[in-house]
Amino acid sequence: MKFSLIFFSFFLVFVCFSEAQESKTFSAIRTEHSPKIDGELDDRAWKETMPASRFTEFKPVPGRVETEDKRTEVRIVYDNTAIYIGARMYDEPDSIFREVMPRDNLANSDFIGIVFDTYLDRINAFGFYVSSTGTQFDAKYSNSGSEDNNWNAVWDSQVKIDSLGWTAELKIPYSALRFSSNDIQEWGLNMTRRRHMSNRQSSWNAIDPKVSGFINQSGELQGIKGIKSPVRLSFSPYLSSTVNHYPHNQPELQNTSSSFNGGMDIKYGINQSFTLDMTLVPDFGQIRSDNRVLNLSPFEVRFNENRQFFTEGTELFNKGNLFYSRRIGSNPAYIANINSRLLPGETVKEHPSQSKLLNATKISGRSQNGLGLGFFNAVTKRGFSRVQNSLGEERLIETHPLTNYNILVLDQSLKNNSSVTFLNTNVLRQGSAYDANVSSFLTNLNDRNNRYYISGAGKISYVGAETPGSSSNTGFNYELDAGKKSGNFTWGYGFELTDNKFDPTDLGYFNNNNFINNSLNLGFNSYTPGMVFNRFNTYMGIFQTQRFKPRAYQSSRASLGGFFEFKNFWTLNLDFYRQFMGKDFYEPRVAGKEYNTPASTYANFRLRSNPIRKYNAGVFFSARLREQFHGVGYVAGFYQNFRVKNRLSLGVDFNTQPQYDYSAWLGISKAKEIIFSRFDRNTIESMFDATYTFNSNMAIMARGRHYWSNRNNLAFYFLRDDGELQSHDGAEFKGTHTNYNVFNIDLVYSWRFAPGSELSLAYKNLSEDMESDNRMGYLQNFDHIMSQPQNNNLSLKILYYVDYLQLKRR
Repeated sequence: MKFSLIFFSFFLVFVCFSEAQESKTFSAIRTEHSPKIDGELDDRAWKETMPASRFTEFKPVPGRVETEDKRTEVRIVYDNTAIYIGARMYDEPDSIFREVMPRDNLANSDFIGIVFDTYLDRINAFGFYVSSTGTQFDAKYSNSGSEDNNWNAVWDSQVKIDSLGWTAELKIPYSALRFSSNDIQEWGLNMTRRRHMSNRQSSWNAIDPKVSGFINQSGELQGIKGIKSPVRLSFSPYLSSTVNHYPHNQPELQNTSSSFNGGMDIKYGINQSFTLDMTLVPDFGQIRSDNRVLNLSPFEVRFNENRQFFTEGTELFNKGNLFYSRRIGSNPAYIANINSRLLPGETVKEHPSQSKLLNATKISGRSQNGLGLGFFNAVTKRGFSRVQNSLGEERLIETHPLTNYNILVLDQSLKNNSSVTFLNTNVLRQGSAYDANVSSFLTNLNDRNNRYYISGAGKISYVGAETPGSSSNTGFNYELDAGKKSGNFTWGYGFELTDNKFDPTDLGYFNNNNFINNSLNLGFNSYTPGMVFNRFNTYMGIFQTQRFKPRAYQSSRASLGGFFEFKNFWTLNLDFYRQFMGKDFYEPRVAGKEYNTPASTYANFRLRSNPIRKYNAGVFFSARLREQFHGVGYVAGFYQNFRVKNRLSLGVDFNTQPQYDYSAWLGISKAKEIIFSRFDRNTIESMFDATYTFNSNMAIMARGRHYWSNRNNLAFYFLRDDGELQSHDGAEFKGTHTNYNVFNIDLVYSWRFAPGSELSLAYKNLSEDMESDNRMGYLQNFDHIMSQPQNNNLSLKILYYVDYLQLKRR
């Protein structure tokens, strides 16, 4: 508590005596002659206004003003329905990069972008970008710069390349924005341009890379008066058809199945600030395949979320790290133990690994006084396993009940990019299954120049009784962070305490509880080009963790490293750390047991060539030396990208991760001994991807991945009470090697045939196999997985965007 008061007093001093940076202002002009969006700047509206110009570079040379022959001029006008941007980017036509890519991928192209902070809170904003080939990119920004590029709005743009360079026109309807009901609007504004040939990026209002964040470094847009938020109501009905083939080759199971689905996404503007998003009977069959791995740790693997509804506009719900959307539908946290409910002679014939999502709803937005509100609700269907007895009789056993997921967020923006937040997650299950609830209070305070910060969190979790007669659990988590995040020299201190009952995993992701963490990090950064580097960032830090109850030392490490960008735009990463001896209370997987972890030393090297070249590549190598059994582990690999033409790009990634004389948990013997093994392991992952873009609205993308990992047990040990390993004959575990292969292909054709509307055709192939045979060669494993039964899935989906206002006009 004394430590917290010292840092809070330190923060108040800097709030009172620091000065805010000056920013530019620009006035938009109301027009009665709305420009035609064709990329030509010959409309009357553009001739009635003066341009914003004198862009300032922020990389690679911060503060350098663009030259006259490469200048940028941007004009802004508005009417009762939209705001319009007309931009002229002067350049030599041969210097303009023109790679054609699908929506939301600017890749190797020049671009112009405009960012509106419509509430002028210096924290949240909307960004709209268009490339020199017409590709659109849009994003929502929060926390002064965190980018949500999954957010999609419906807007119009066109570009033209001519002898003076290139031009762009954008029409952003007010339905794509959220703003106050005030008659006179004052927005934050910034514009940014990238010239890919010279790898330069500049902005209208200067951005200092030494200052954390960039929304807080915006200028101001004035002159907008008398606009109103329109009725924001849109429907996106979809139809999909799927054919799936898997060679079960069993009489009671069909090899080929098909389905026809329909549903709808609804978006409704409750008022000028808040929006309701709803998906009814969604179909996520075309999302990208997960990168499945062989997991030997005691912790769950965290997969990326690829379902758009759960990635778009979720910045409020992600505060506090309590929302892991994969819990909903694709990976439920609660699945009843079916084996304990089988009758004598019964076996499981079919067991669903996923729960069916029925619907999901989001309400989110921010009022003109800076109060952000978020409400999330999702409902998943009951799930059943099908079991059969020796007489062939079948019955269903419920494995996961009808479940309701809820999140409530209240987030108040304060001065100086600060905020306070309340967040609650709640999971309600039908019947006797347990419920869960987590509440948290978060605060983030910054000084006026966004240099110094102090943040904290208090969280409480409640998990109901899982079985009759058991008790519920209530747990706590506390966090405190403080430091300096802007300038050449930065530092940060972090503290986190989690008791032994804190559990947010019913709707969140959390590896383990019962710990106290302390960390201190120092950094030195240079953003001014020198003789060798354009910029570099270096760091050093120490970390120490203890078990909270009963109190005991766990582990500690010291680390240092850096990132360096050379004058030719090649980059280098170097990292080193020393992990000291400690105790692992999780690897034994039995409460009250501990494993004495050996000391280890780690080094990492990563080199990447200039990414703007048609062919660019990177190599990486790391090594870890463990003092126990003289274990050695390596990671080595490369990646390469080749732009064959402006429409075709190829990529290849490869890495290998051999480990020799490592040790880890293996299982529990019949005598209840905890068995470890010393083993060799090899992991090889190879990926290929290709994108062919017909135009900015049509593309075909292919991705293939093969992953192989094994575990070859060499010797066996049992875990003593003092945490040391002692030799064991391992008779029960001999021959229990692990060999895992997975191969998958994703092939997607997409056509955005109208604004917000899309047709997509997807083919997915998956083959997966886990065995105890120890196949030692990569090619042998590749041949093996290709000979295994493969699941083939072909789906067609049509989504059509219907805007209420356009429908009403028609």
